[in-house]
This record gives sequence, C-alpha cells and structure tokens, in this order.
Amino acid sequence: MMANILVVEDEKPISDLITMNLKLVGHQFFKAFNGVEMQTILEQEKVDLILLDVMLPGLDGFELMRRNRHLNVPVIFITAKDSLYDRITGFELGADDYIIKPFEILELLARINVVLRRNAQEHDGFIAEGVDVRLAARKIYKNGQLVELTAREFELLEVLIQNRNIALSRDKLLELAWGYEFEGDTRTVDVHIRQLRKKLGWEERIKTIYKLGYRLESEG
Repeated sequence: MMANILVVEDEKPISDLITMNLKLVGHQFFKAFNGVEMQTILEQEKVDLILLDVMLPGLDGFELMRRNRHLNVPVIFITAKDSLYDRITGFELGADDYIIKPFEILELLARINVVLRRNAQEHDGFIAEGVDVRLAARKIYKNGQLVELTAREFELLEVLIQNRNIALSRDKLLELAWGYEFEGDTRTVDVHIRQLRKKLGWEERIKTIYKLGYRLESEG
C-alpha cells in the first residue's frame, strides 16, 4: 500500500475512474459523495490525501476545506470551476494542488505522487525479485548489494514504479522520464530498459517489467 486516499466526488463515473486507477498503482481509497460522508470517513479512518470536488451537494468543497484545515491532511481540488478567483480561493485555503476537469488520469497520478512526497506520506520503497528500491534515498540494492544506476536509469525506474500496472507507451515514458524537450529516437527507452534489466538481474524475468507497466514491442 502506498497511501490511503479519500475521493470526494459526487459524479459516480468520475469517482469510479479515479479510484480504479488509484487501485491500479497500489493506493487504497475511500469514496464519499458529499460532505457528510466525507466527515464520517475522516472521523473513522486514517487518510493521507483528499481529492476534493468543489461543487458538491450541501456544503461545497471550499467550505469543507475550511472546516477540516486543522486536520493537516493534504488536499487536491479536482473541479470544473476554472476561474482565476476559484483557483486562488483554493490555494488560499491551503490546497496542495488544483486540477481542472476534464483531466488526464496520468497527470492526476503524477500530481498525487508529488503531493504525497511533499508531505512525506508516500511509501518510500519498492521490492521485487530481490531488488530493494529506496526512492527517497535514490539507492537500489540487489540481494543486499548496492546497484549503481545512472540518473536517467533511476528516473525511468521511478516512473515505472509510480505507474506500475498501467501500460505506458514509449512516448509517455519519454514524456515522464525525459521531459517534453526530448527530441531523440523513442527507441532509447528500449536501450534503457535493457540496461535496467541487466543491472537488476531481470533479463529472464519479463513479468517484473510487465508489472511496472512496460513491454518491449519485440517481445510480442
């Protein structure tokens, strides 16, 4: 488990989309469709992050934020209210981020990761096939031995871990790990994946890379 995330969204299709993807990347979640349900969950459960709609039945998201600021739980507003005034209101209330609907799910997951890291709530490690990845320390151990990765290899592995169980294309990996400015051959992803496999001893353990959301086209 990475984090317990409370999704406060009155539109069920959007709530289902968000929670399905949270589950895919390893988070646990709670659903609330109005302020009353939100308050009940906050009283009964440990919550690491709240994804909060603004336009809710009864008390709106801004008022709910005011009433719960004392809990010091990070909040990301996810709303169709896109005016500058609304965004400023959200941040003045203490929101960690403000996302406008419609949104890209991968961007939402990336922003969640940023907020969790910033608030020291995200689980710091990932262990698979004898490999221990310690994200905050930027260190990797294979059977207890330190593995040396380049900065780019580590960034690529971090992206794969954060998006595990989500299939990512070469273009998306380049965007997330290399940045929008990259203009080279997309096959550079294949080279780095092979280097990671060799260094981590995963050459014959293709399923490990599958779980991390990537598969080389040459593998069928």
